[in-house]
Amino acid sequence: MSDWKRQTPLGREASYDMAYDPGLLVPIPRVEGRQAISAPEPLPFTGCDIWNAWELSWLDGRGKPVVAWGEFRVPADSPFIIESKSLKLYLNSLNQQAFDEIATVAAVIRRDLGRAADAPVEVRLHAPEDWPHAVAEPEGRCLDDLPVTIQHYLPAPDLLTAQAGRLVDETVYSRLLRSRCPITGQPDWGGVQIHYRGPAIDLAGLLAYIVSFRQHQDFHEQCVERMFLDILERCSPQQLTVEARYLRRGGLDINPYRSNTDRPAENRRWFLQ
Repeated sequence: MSDWKRQTPLGREASYDMAYDPGLLVPIPRVEGRQAISAPEPLPFTGCDIWNAWELSWLDGRGKPVVAWGEFRVPADSPFIIESKSLKLYLNSLNQQAFDEIATVAAVIRRDLGRAADAPVEVRLHAPEDWPHAVAEPEGRCLDDLPVTIQHYLPAPDLLTAQAGRLVDETVYSRLLRSRCPITGQPDWGGVQIHYRGPAIDLAGLLAYIVSFRQHQDFHEQCVERMFLDILERCSPQQLTVEARYLRRGGLDINPYRSNTDRPAENRRWFLQ
């Protein structure tokens, strides 16, 4: 059994009345998930995992609680991801810790997450009144109304096909993404947006492929990397970006972004979040 599986608090009762403890963070090697999908080296994508933390609080110098929301960006080339419940427990361990200002809290979180991921992690903390994001539908064509018969509920890359003689540049999305936690089996609800330039992808097959993750047990980051590699291999786009936005659980939402272009990863809020 991998060390992180012995350490993970997923599926176990946990105490939330604790002192600040960066040792709560459980790193998970990315290499395990990438070996499972035969990801090539060097990786054919760049990107990051955008985490939004909504249950974030600490004490000021007078002992009064401060609340904020956090935006963390873990680079896709970091050796480790961070197990989500361990991050929740870590953030809750800040609840009774006193800090002089918000910049100090950000510096502490940046240091601790960077050590766990073994890579620089971008950390931004925002006061509630500084909320910068409008909630909106994603760009592109929604696939969800296509009359598709679904027969697969585990990843089925054979559903992906493209027309070699017809080149397009398009963005599509679906709200029908669902996968399952690899430890607890609980459902993880989300949506996915795909931008590509290349042979026209059969959109009915693409939607059926997205739905085929419905019973698949894996981490959000690895689901998106599997999608990226399957589409790249089966449809041969010259440019490809795959971005998933997952519904929050435990006060955290995880939004992996993988691309072989220089398109920036934006932290946009979908209605389902």
